[in-house]
Amino acid sequence: MIELVLLARADQVDALSDALTDELDALAVTVEDADADTPDEAPIFGEPGMPATLSSQIGGWQRSIVKALFTDEDAATEAATLLLAQDDDSGATLFDDLHIHGLQPVADQDWVRLTQSQFEPVLITSDFWIVPSWHKAPEGATRVMRLDPGLAFGTGTHPTTRMCLRWIARHADLSAPWPRVLDYGCGSGILAIGAGLHGATGIDAVDIDPAAVESSRANAAANGVSLNRVGLPDQAEGLYPVVLANILAAPLKLLAPLLSQHLAPGGSLVMAGLLERQIEDLQAAYAPWLALEVADREEGWVLLSGRRP
Repeated sequence: MIELVLLARADQVDALSDALTDELDALAVTVEDADADTPDEAPIFGEPGMPATLSSQIGGWQRSIVKALFTDEDAATEAATLLLAQDDDSGATLFDDLHIHGLQPVADQDWVRLTQSQFEPVLITSDFWIVPSWHKAPEGATRVMRLDPGLAFGTGTHPTTRMCLRWIARHADLSAPWPRVLDYGCGSGILAIGAGLHGATGIDAVDIDPAAVESSRANAAANGVSLNRVGLPDQAEGLYPVVLANILAAPLKLLAPLLSQHLAPGGSLVMAGLLERQIEDLQAAYAPWLALEVADREEGWVLLSGRRP
Protein backbone atom coordinates (compact mmCIF):
# COMPACT_ATOMS: atom_id res chain seq x y z
CA MET A 1 0.00 0.00 0.00
CA ILE A 2 1.15 3.53 -0.84
CA GLU A 3 -0.13 6.76 0.67
CA LEU A 4 -0.28 9.94 -1.41
CA VAL A 5 0.11 12.97 0.89
CA LEU A 6 -1.32 16.32 -0.25
CA LEU A 7 -1.60 19.81 1.24
CA ALA A 8 -4.85 21.57 0.32
CA ARG A 9 -6.89 24.65 1.21
CA ALA A 10 -10.12 24.26 3.15
CA ASP A 11 -12.32 25.11 0.16
CA GLN A 12 -10.72 22.33 -1.91
CA VAL A 13 -10.94 19.43 0.50
CA ASP A 14 -14.42 18.14 -0.32
CA ALA A 15 -13.93 18.20 -4.09
CA LEU A 16 -10.45 16.74 -3.71
CA SER A 17 -11.70 13.89 -1.55
CA ASP A 18 -14.50 13.15 -4.02
CA ALA A 19 -12.07 13.11 -6.93
CA LEU A 20 -9.70 10.76 -5.13
CA THR A 21 -12.35 8.22 -4.20
CA ASP A 22 -14.81 8.51 -7.10
CA GLU A 23 -12.47 9.06 -10.05
CA LEU A 24 -8.95 8.04 -9.03
CA ASP A 25 -9.71 4.78 -7.17
CA ALA A 26 -8.24 5.72 -3.80
CA LEU A 27 -9.02 3.00 -1.25
CA ALA A 28 -9.42 5.52 1.57
CA VAL A 29 -9.00 9.24 2.22
CA THR A 30 -8.25 10.92 5.54
CA VAL A 31 -8.08 14.65 6.33
CA GLU A 32 -6.01 16.19 9.12
CA ASP A 33 -5.21 19.68 10.34
CA ALA A 34 -1.89 20.62 8.75
CA ASP A 35 -1.22 22.89 11.74
CA ALA A 36 -1.97 20.30 14.42
CA ASP A 37 0.22 20.57 17.53
CA THR A 38 1.27 24.11 16.60
CA PRO A 39 0.02 27.51 17.81
CA ASP A 40 -2.04 27.72 14.59
CA GLU A 41 -4.02 24.55 15.30
CA ALA A 42 -7.76 25.17 14.73
CA PRO A 43 -10.13 22.83 16.57
CA ILE A 44 -13.41 21.89 14.91
CA PHE A 45 -16.41 21.58 17.22
CA GLY A 46 -19.62 19.68 16.58
CA GLU A 47 -21.83 16.74 17.47
CA PRO A 48 -22.31 13.65 15.30
CA GLY A 49 -24.82 14.36 12.56
CA MET A 50 -24.76 18.12 13.18
CA PRO A 51 -22.88 20.82 11.20
CA ALA A 52 -19.38 21.41 12.49
CA THR A 53 -18.26 24.88 13.48
CA LEU A 54 -14.72 26.16 13.34
CA SER A 55 -13.21 29.11 15.14
CA SER A 56 -12.26 30.61 11.78
CA GLN A 57 -15.81 30.05 10.42
CA ILE A 58 -14.57 28.63 7.10
CA GLY A 59 -16.04 25.15 7.52
CA GLY A 60 -12.71 23.32 7.62
CA TRP A 61 -9.06 23.72 8.48
CA GLN A 62 -7.28 26.56 6.69
CA ARG A 63 -4.62 24.08 5.59
CA SER A 64 -5.44 20.39 5.46
CA ILE A 65 -3.26 17.36 5.00
CA VAL A 66 -5.14 14.93 2.75
CA LYS A 67 -3.86 11.36 2.68
CA ALA A 68 -5.10 8.96 0.01
CA LEU A 69 -4.37 5.24 0.13
CA PHE A 70 -3.58 3.37 -3.10
CA THR A 71 -2.71 -0.22 -3.95
CA ASP A 72 0.70 0.65 -5.42
CA GLU A 73 3.08 3.48 -6.29
CA ASP A 74 2.02 3.65 -9.96
CA ALA A 75 -1.63 4.29 -9.04
CA ALA A 76 -0.66 6.96 -6.52
CA THR A 77 1.69 8.70 -8.96
CA GLU A 78 -0.94 8.70 -11.70
CA ALA A 79 -3.51 10.15 -9.28
CA ALA A 80 -1.15 12.97 -8.30
CA THR A 81 -0.42 13.76 -11.97
CA LEU A 82 -4.12 13.86 -12.88
CA LEU A 83 -5.01 16.06 -9.92
CA LEU A 84 -2.43 18.68 -10.88
CA ALA A 85 -3.66 18.65 -14.47
CA GLN A 86 -7.41 18.87 -13.82
CA ASP A 87 -9.17 21.96 -15.20
CA ASP A 88 -12.56 23.41 -14.33
CA ASP A 89 -15.20 24.57 -16.84
CA SER A 90 -13.38 27.84 -17.43
CA GLY A 91 -10.09 26.16 -18.20
CA ALA A 92 -8.45 27.19 -14.94
CA THR A 93 -6.62 24.66 -12.82
CA LEU A 94 -9.23 23.00 -10.61
CA PHE A 95 -6.95 22.37 -7.64
CA ASP A 96 -4.76 25.45 -7.76
CA ASP A 97 -2.35 25.83 -4.88
CA LEU A 98 -2.46 22.07 -4.26
CA HIS A 99 0.89 20.77 -3.03
CA ILE A 100 2.14 17.19 -3.33
CA HIS A 101 4.04 16.32 -0.16
CA GLY A 102 5.07 12.94 -1.48
CA LEU A 103 4.42 9.24 -1.38
CA GLN A 104 4.99 7.03 1.62
CA PRO A 105 4.68 3.27 2.01
CA VAL A 106 2.14 1.91 4.49
CA ALA A 107 3.50 -1.00 6.51
CA ASP A 108 1.65 -4.28 6.35
CA GLN A 109 -0.27 -4.92 9.56
CA ASP A 110 -2.73 -7.39 10.94
CA TRP A 111 -5.60 -4.90 10.82
CA VAL A 112 -8.04 -7.27 12.51
CA ARG A 113 -5.71 -7.77 15.47
CA LEU A 114 -4.94 -4.04 15.60
CA THR A 115 -8.64 -3.15 15.66
CA GLN A 116 -9.39 -5.75 18.30
CA SER A 117 -6.59 -4.45 20.51
CA GLN A 118 -8.40 -1.10 20.74
CA PHE A 119 -11.50 -2.63 22.32
CA GLU A 120 -11.12 -3.97 25.86
CA PRO A 121 -13.85 -5.14 28.27
CA VAL A 122 -15.89 -2.18 29.54
CA LEU A 123 -16.88 -1.92 33.20
CA ILE A 124 -20.48 -0.84 33.80
CA THR A 125 -20.90 -1.93 37.42
CA SER A 126 -18.75 -4.19 39.57
CA ASP A 127 -20.45 -7.30 38.15
CA PHE A 128 -21.79 -6.06 34.81
CA TRP A 129 -19.36 -5.85 31.88
CA ILE A 130 -19.43 -5.45 28.10
CA VAL A 131 -16.91 -7.87 26.63
CA PRO A 132 -15.84 -8.22 22.97
CA SER A 133 -16.15 -11.76 21.63
CA TRP A 134 -12.37 -12.24 21.48
CA HIS A 135 -11.84 -11.44 25.18
CA LYS A 136 -12.34 -13.50 28.30
CA ALA A 137 -14.81 -12.05 30.78
CA PRO A 138 -13.09 -10.39 33.77
CA GLU A 139 -13.17 -12.17 37.11
CA GLY A 140 -16.24 -11.21 39.11
CA ALA A 141 -18.32 -10.46 36.02
CA THR A 142 -21.62 -12.22 36.70
CA ARG A 143 -23.54 -10.40 33.96
CA VAL A 144 -21.75 -10.14 30.61
CA MET A 145 -22.85 -8.61 27.34
CA ARG A 146 -20.92 -9.84 24.31
CA LEU A 147 -20.63 -7.00 21.81
CA ASP A 148 -18.19 -6.29 18.99
CA PRO A 149 -17.76 -2.95 17.18
CA GLY A 150 -19.89 -2.72 14.06
CA LEU A 151 -21.78 -0.36 11.77
CA ALA A 152 -24.16 0.93 14.45
CA PHE A 153 -23.40 3.25 17.37
CA GLY A 154 -22.99 1.66 20.80
CA THR A 155 -20.12 -0.43 22.16
CA GLY A 156 -20.19 0.83 25.75
CA THR A 157 -17.05 2.92 25.40
CA HIS A 158 -18.90 6.25 25.22
CA PRO A 159 -19.96 7.90 28.52
CA THR A 160 -23.58 8.31 27.38
CA THR A 161 -23.96 4.58 26.77
CA ARG A 162 -22.27 3.65 30.04
CA MET A 163 -24.53 5.98 32.01
CA CYS A 164 -27.66 4.48 30.45
CA LEU A 165 -26.48 0.96 31.23
CA ARG A 166 -25.62 1.96 34.81
CA TRP A 167 -29.13 3.33 35.20
CA ILE A 168 -30.57 0.03 33.96
CA ALA A 169 -28.37 -1.99 36.32
CA ARG A 170 -29.24 0.17 39.32
CA HIS A 171 -33.00 0.35 38.74
CA ALA A 172 -33.86 -3.09 37.40
CA ASP A 173 -35.60 -5.39 39.88
CA LEU A 174 -35.24 -9.04 38.97
CA SER A 175 -38.07 -9.93 41.35
CA ALA A 176 -40.41 -7.60 39.41
CA PRO A 177 -38.90 -7.24 35.91
CA TRP A 178 -40.06 -4.55 33.52
CA PRO A 179 -42.83 -5.99 31.33
CA ARG A 180 -42.17 -3.59 28.45
CA VAL A 181 -39.17 -1.44 27.45
CA LEU A 182 -38.67 0.89 24.48
CA ASP A 183 -35.14 1.56 23.21
CA TYR A 184 -35.67 4.53 20.88
CA GLY A 185 -32.68 5.10 18.58
CA CYS A 186 -31.30 1.68 19.43
CA GLY A 187 -28.05 1.75 17.39
CA SER A 188 -26.32 -1.55 18.14
CA GLY A 189 -29.16 -2.55 20.47
CA ILE A 190 -26.91 -2.20 23.48
CA LEU A 191 -29.52 -0.65 25.80
CA ALA A 192 -32.23 -3.09 24.75
CA ILE A 193 -29.85 -5.97 25.41
CA GLY A 194 -28.82 -4.47 28.74
CA ALA A 195 -32.47 -4.31 29.77
CA GLY A 196 -32.99 -7.90 28.65
CA LEU A 197 -29.99 -9.12 30.65
CA HIS A 198 -31.61 -7.50 33.69
CA GLY A 199 -34.86 -9.40 33.27
CA ALA A 200 -36.94 -7.07 31.08
CA THR A 201 -39.40 -8.58 28.61
CA GLY A 202 -41.48 -7.12 25.80
CA ILE A 203 -38.51 -5.08 24.55
CA ASP A 204 -38.98 -2.96 21.43
CA ALA A 205 -35.85 -1.55 19.72
CA VAL A 206 -36.34 1.04 16.96
CA ASP A 207 -34.07 3.21 14.83
CA ILE A 208 -34.24 5.24 11.62
CA ASP A 209 -31.11 3.44 10.31
CA PRO A 210 -31.74 0.00 8.75
CA ALA A 211 -28.15 -1.01 9.60
CA ALA A 212 -28.90 -0.33 13.27
CA VAL A 213 -32.03 -2.47 13.07
CA GLU A 214 -30.03 -5.41 11.70
CA SER A 215 -27.22 -4.90 14.23
CA SER A 216 -29.69 -4.84 17.11
CA ARG A 217 -31.35 -8.02 15.93
CA ALA A 218 -28.01 -9.85 15.51
CA ASN A 219 -26.48 -8.59 18.77
CA ALA A 220 -29.58 -9.50 20.77
CA ALA A 221 -29.55 -13.03 19.36
CA ALA A 222 -25.84 -13.37 20.18
CA ASN A 223 -26.63 -12.51 23.81
CA GLY A 224 -29.68 -14.73 24.12
CA VAL A 225 -31.98 -11.73 24.51
CA SER A 226 -35.40 -11.92 22.89
CA LEU A 227 -36.66 -8.66 21.39
CA ASN A 228 -40.37 -8.19 20.85
CA ARG A 229 -40.07 -5.76 17.94
CA VAL A 230 -37.01 -4.55 16.04
CA GLY A 231 -37.63 -2.02 13.30
CA LEU A 232 -38.23 1.57 12.30
CA PRO A 233 -39.65 4.09 14.81
CA ASP A 234 -43.24 3.44 13.77
CA GLN A 235 -42.84 -0.03 15.29
CA ALA A 236 -43.02 1.53 18.76
CA GLU A 237 -46.55 0.97 19.97
CA GLY A 238 -48.49 1.69 23.14
CA LEU A 239 -47.20 2.55 26.61
CA TYR A 240 -43.94 1.47 28.21
CA PRO A 241 -42.87 1.47 31.88
CA VAL A 242 -39.33 2.32 30.68
CA VAL A 243 -38.32 4.42 27.66
CA LEU A 244 -34.60 4.69 26.85
CA ALA A 245 -33.25 7.22 24.34
CA ASN A 246 -29.53 7.80 23.82
CA ILE A 247 -29.45 10.15 20.84
CA LEU A 248 -28.52 13.87 20.78
CA ALA A 249 -30.06 17.02 22.23
CA ALA A 250 -31.67 18.37 19.05
CA PRO A 251 -33.64 15.24 18.11
CA LEU A 252 -34.52 14.59 21.75
CA LYS A 253 -36.18 18.02 21.94
CA LEU A 254 -38.18 17.32 18.79
CA LEU A 255 -39.18 13.91 20.13
CA ALA A 256 -40.50 15.26 23.45
CA PRO A 257 -44.22 14.78 22.63
CA LEU A 258 -43.68 11.34 21.08
CA LEU A 259 -41.46 9.86 23.79
CA SER A 260 -43.59 11.31 26.58
CA GLN A 261 -46.76 9.87 25.08
CA HIS A 262 -45.15 6.42 24.88
CA LEU A 263 -44.39 6.56 28.62
CA ALA A 264 -46.82 4.73 30.88
CA PRO A 265 -48.16 6.54 33.98
CA GLY A 266 -45.49 6.14 36.66
CA GLY A 267 -43.01 5.06 34.00
CA SER A 268 -39.39 6.22 33.71
CA LEU A 269 -37.92 8.16 30.80
CA VAL A 270 -34.13 7.91 30.54
CA MET A 271 -32.25 10.01 28.00
CA ALA A 272 -28.63 10.66 27.16
CA GLY A 273 -26.50 12.22 24.45
CA LEU A 274 -26.65 15.57 26.25
CA LEU A 275 -24.01 18.01 27.40
CA GLU A 276 -24.12 19.93 30.67
CA ARG A 277 -25.09 23.16 28.88
CA GLN A 278 -28.14 21.49 27.29
CA ILE A 279 -29.85 20.42 30.54
CA GLU A 280 -32.24 23.35 30.91
CA ASP A 281 -33.36 23.23 27.26
CA LEU A 282 -34.32 19.57 27.58
CA GLN A 283 -36.03 20.08 30.92
CA ALA A 284 -38.12 22.86 29.39
CA ALA A 285 -39.01 20.76 26.34
CA TYR A 286 -40.35 17.91 28.49
CA ALA A 287 -41.92 20.03 31.23
CA PRO A 288 -45.50 19.68 29.89
CA TRP A 289 -45.30 15.94 30.51
CA LEU A 290 -42.77 15.27 33.29
CA ALA A 291 -39.93 16.78 35.30
CA LEU A 292 -36.44 15.69 34.26
CA GLU A 293 -33.56 15.59 36.71
CA VAL A 294 -29.86 14.86 36.28
CA ALA A 295 -29.37 11.21 37.20
CA ASP A 296 -25.69 10.82 36.25
CA ARG A 297 -22.71 12.76 34.92
CA GLU A 298 -19.55 11.68 33.17
CA GLU A 299 -16.90 13.59 31.20
CA GLY A 300 -19.17 16.57 30.53
CA TRP A 301 -22.13 14.41 29.45
CA VAL A 302 -25.29 14.03 31.51
CA LEU A 303 -28.05 11.50 31.92
CA LEU A 304 -31.56 12.88 32.51
CA SER A 305 -34.41 10.85 33.90
CA GLY A 306 -37.93 11.46 35.14
CA ARG A 307 -41.22 9.72 35.97
CA ARG A 308 -44.49 10.44 34.28
CA PRO A 309 -47.14 11.29 36.90
